[in-house]
Amino acid sequence: MADKAKSCCFRTSIGGQALIEGILMRGPKKQAIVCRTQDGLVEKTEELKFIKDKYPILGWPFIRGCATFLDSMVKGMQALTYSAELVPLEEQGEPDKLDQWIEKHFPEDKAQKLVIGTAVVMGIGLALLLFVFLPAFIVGLIKPLTQSYLVRNLSEGLVRVVILLLYMRLCCCMSDVKRLFSYHGAEHKTIFCYEHGKPLTVENVREESRFHPRCGTSFLLVVVVVSILVNAVVRLDNTFARMGCHLLLLPVVVGISYEINRWCGRHDNWLSAALSAPGKWLQHMTTNEPDDSMIECAIRAMELVIPEEKGSDAW
Repeated sequence: MADKAKSCCFRTSIGGQALIEGILMRGPKKQAIVCRTQDGLVEKTEELKFIKDKYPILGWPFIRGCATFLDSMVKGMQALTYSAELVPLEEQGEPDKLDQWIEKHFPEDKAQKLVIGTAVVMGIGLALLLFVFLPAFIVGLIKPLTQSYLVRNLSEGLVRVVILLLYMRLCCCMSDVKRLFSYHGAEHKTIFCYEHGKPLTVENVREESRFHPRCGTSFLLVVVVVSILVNAVVRLDNTFARMGCHLLLLPVVVGISYEINRWCGRHDNWLSAALSAPGKWLQHMTTNEPDDSMIECAIRAMELVIPEEKGSDAW
């Protein structure tokens, strides 16, 4: 599998995301959602509008990371909401009280945007709590670890890694998430098959690796490692002041992490392999081997976003 993953004909900028019983693929000009329902595959495509086209500065290196991350979160949440709506009513859970309140007090179109916006804000808030504030708080309680700025920074980084691994492990215990991770594997395999120049068939995709260097999971791990290096400049004893500085430095961390992940996805050498290795290892938890029906979803989503001009999606 490792050899196959290294010998790509070219690297595509097409990326994807696992959905509830489906796949989102995002190409250079449009994105496609393909979900499997009781009535067969349901497809939805739309033209992409990039904020960097309106504000070119957001496409600059080290700045584009934050813009891309936020844009991906919003579009990903919209796609996830769409896929959830395709689930049969008898299998859908009751909306939580906040969603019910929003749906009651706002028109349908505005309510949906508010629900998605609230989910994005809560997701970012949870990430900040787990990976920015909580590590600083925990380490701040252990006096021997606060005697040295170097030891304190490394300890906070170690706590972030532990929290990330525990979070991923807990997710793996949920049956619905296991299926989501199988679709994640189908997405990676399909992208690899396309990059290797093979016809997009279930048989060809099945043979590919499910561990891709440009995965969002790898990005999360890179963020944790880069945060240790960037936060080394913070030389404050007060725990809450450290939290504030970590928050202010987060755009720098995300910007650098995005460029590292992007560089690894474009190169095949010992350095890119070394930088990608921890993220690929983490993908043992966040991707599972898909069945053929999942691969069919991923193939169809990929076909819908491949540009007509061959090679125009090169990374």
